[in-house]
Amino acid sequence: MKGKLILSGLLVCLAAAAVCFAADAFTGTWKLNEGKSKMPPGVTKNTTVTYEQVGDSVKVTLDGIGADGKPTHDEWTGKYDGKDYPVTGNPNNDTRSYKKVNDRTLEVTGKKGDKVVLKAKVIISPDGKTRTVAATQTGADGKKETSIAVYDRQ
Repeated sequence: MKGKLILSGLLVCLAAAAVCFAADAFTGTWKLNEGKSKMPPGVTKNTTVTYEQVGDSVKVTLDGIGADGKPTHDEWTGKYDGKDYPVTGNPNNDTRSYKKVNDRTLEVTGKKGDKVVLKAKVIISPDGKTRTVAATQTGADGKKETSIAVYDRQ
């Protein structure tokens, strides 16, 4: 009887710890579902996006295919506090900011110098299996393009 009580107590403690230290809804790897996405031809496609905790910050890694058909890779490490943090590997963005609206929604702003060239809203579905990104980007030619990219959790 005493052993069952101790085991039950231990299981409750482990479950509580798992809930307390659980990653946010964005953490993990996401794969582009092109069939559900609405992207204009010739736009860069981020085919894999990974969010991971790095200390008290978040690292977002984007891998994909550029408008020229060549592989792309960029990284951003920062906080969901709406402040600009540097982007590496992206010729169109020098900095990006992520602002958490709620547990399942982020607002993203990308800048080239002081000019805003990307505005996006990232939403995680209630079941946590789908990530949808509605984005408007301004290209080097000044042309704005809007896309909706749908990702499946891996």
